[in-house]
Amino acid sequence: MKLKPLALAMLLAACVAAAPARAADPPGYQQVRKAYVPSDAWLTDRHGDVIDSLRLDKATRRLAWTSLDDISPALKLALIKSEDQRFYDHDGIDWQAVFGSLGSNARGRQRGASTITMQLAGLLDPDLKRSEGGRTWLQKISQARAALAIEKQWTKAQILEAYLNLVPFRGELQGVSALSWNLFGKSPAGLDANESALAAALLRGPNATQKKIAERACLLVPAGDCERLKTRMITVFTGVEARRPEKSLAPHLAVRLLKRPGEKVQSTLDARMQKFARDALHARLMELTGRNVEDGAVVVLDNATGEVLVWVGSSGDLSQAAQVDHVVAPRQAGSTLKPFLYAKAIEQKRLTAASVLDDSPAQIRTDTGLYIPRDYAKSYRGPVSVRQALGGSLNVPAVRTLVILGTDNFAATLRDFGLSTITRDGDYYGYSLALGSAEVTLLDLTNAYRALANGGLVSATRTTPADPRAKAPPPQRAVSPAAAFIVGDMMADNTARALAFGFASPLQTRSWSAVKTGTSKDMRDNWALGFSSRYTVGVWVGNSGGEPMHDVSGVSGAAPLWHDVMQELHKRNAGREPVAPAGVVAQAIRYAPAIEPPRNEYFVAGTERQVVELAGQNADAATLAPRIVYPVAGTIVALDPDIPFDRQRMSFSATPARGDAHWELDGARLGALSHASSWFPMPGRHRLRIVDVKGAALDEVAFEVRGAMVKPGKDGLLKTNWPSGAVRK
Repeated sequence: MKLKPLALAMLLAACVAAAPARAADPPGYQQVRKAYVPSDAWLTDRHGDVIDSLRLDKATRRLAWTSLDDISPALKLALIKSEDQRFYDHDGIDWQAVFGSLGSNARGRQRGASTITMQLAGLLDPDLKRSEGGRTWLQKISQARAALAIEKQWTKAQILEAYLNLVPFRGELQGVSALSWNLFGKSPAGLDANESALAAALLRGPNATQKKIAERACLLVPAGDCERLKTRMITVFTGVEARRPEKSLAPHLAVRLLKRPGEKVQSTLDARMQKFARDALHARLMELTGRNVEDGAVVVLDNATGEVLVWVGSSGDLSQAAQVDHVVAPRQAGSTLKPFLYAKAIEQKRLTAASVLDDSPAQIRTDTGLYIPRDYAKSYRGPVSVRQALGGSLNVPAVRTLVILGTDNFAATLRDFGLSTITRDGDYYGYSLALGSAEVTLLDLTNAYRALANGGLVSATRTTPADPRAKAPPPQRAVSPAAAFIVGDMMADNTARALAFGFASPLQTRSWSAVKTGTSKDMRDNWALGFSSRYTVGVWVGNSGGEPMHDVSGVSGAAPLWHDVMQELHKRNAGREPVAPAGVVAQAIRYAPAIEPPRNEYFVAGTERQVVELAGQNADAATLAPRIVYPVAGTIVALDPDIPFDRQRMSFSATPARGDAHWELDGARLGALSHASSWFPMPGRHRLRIVDVKGAALDEVAFEVRGAMVKPGKDGLLKTNWPSGAVRK
């Protein structure tokens, strides 16, 4: 009986030698390396540095191939001690271990003799993989032959390296890198002796109990280290969270660009600026603690190429919906659409930067009723220039401009600028389109501002380097170079916006830049968008769920972040002021009357003037022609029979309230415009006018009163039809 194990060993050796060769030799080391596909894909910045990764194979967790030089020596020692003590001495088959295994098995004790090389052969050939019932004798013989062939082609270092990258450890973890990062939170190079012992113990039984793993691991370390090893094991296997070894700087763009496991995609992002913008967003939101604002997004575009240099889709762990990419999520635009409105009006020569608009209460009749725009500050400036209206982000002048331009015209203009979410005609949006009631994406809006920086030319953005073989579509013109330049100059005018934002606001940068803020209804969205000669920066701040912020406007929410990013971009290279293109004329102007100081102004050629006269007046006039604010044309007033007739009055209002003009209703004079007038509303149709001292009409509207007037009589209430011309002051 003592010879039986030896005889079996000799028989096995003979079988290995005599077994027919497999149809194909084992693959070479380089072939295995090339065929290795990690479960992740990687995103790099424009310089090739990894900035994010995304797991795409959900069945197995494999990270990048790890060189043997990047694996802890402690792990290599523990592995050889546990799995193959004579690894460097045998040629693929450890005959001494085979002899010992056969002897143990003959005595009823299970003991394996598989070398690391033989295990690698099983990993490389699915036909040799161990099944639940174990390998058959034929599989064992084939595995041994494959191990001999591998040893002839590969070095010991290559065998050990491939084995450590391909071997399954625990659960879904395959390879030493996945194990090391996910269990120990460090690279394989940093594993200490206790961690290496635990890793090696897992190979014997990946799904064994913690007690069994600890027993095996303790055999690989000095006896005095066993208790420390058990303590380390508890921290490793309790509450394990998957860890990502690579930086996670651009998770939202990674989701958009990474599609196949193992691929490495180069993006146009700049890792340094991406990290700066992400950290600056976090810092800004922390400053707004208590204001009910938790999210934001940042985009930076290269003006010349359209390359995206920064794509920060959310605030990450500060957000309750960090997976939402706010770079492409539609949000209400607020006042950020006003530059495109004025650009188109200037291009079509309907307005100039010096034109005067009326910033006073307005009631605009629409098919669905009255539209009553109000300025953000809830106060009005009266006559203002277009430059001041845009600089101060005044709402009423913008709506008046849209009335002049037309809603369909403006909606088409916004589509020309690449705002893909503007899909309906102008009537659908109405006059509120001037104030940004429509939804846009941060990426589209930032690129539209880039078009202003590029003289009105719209071209596509890109997030990966351009293929030199691909022919890019030509840029499309959205507005003339002259109009784009003039609007950019107005947006860069710190004096024009000083009344609204002050001279030392975050909108002022060290070098030339043009910028516009916006705040949507109920402070649900904050915007700041602007450009220098080299870059365009777009910032959105708000909440993913659309909850209103608490007293956070564009200049206090998004603008400081915009300022920080723009300043960082030009830390080394200052932006230069643009040069006026052909078709732009510079002209010294003054206003009559002097509603604004004299200045130099830019005009589209053919629209320039030296003296800007206010509407309805000559150059020597002292005031602006008054306009009726209420009632607007077509107003219908309904009388309430439950309110005593002497308590029902109608007040007329106009701006400006000039003392040399007066009200006239149905031909009867009411009184001076400068004094408040009220009128008992008489049923019927009426015509209200403002007339000057000569009786000439300055403005007039028609309106109607419906219902019957009632007054008290001796026998109770008596219905009475009052003369339509009757007037009560």
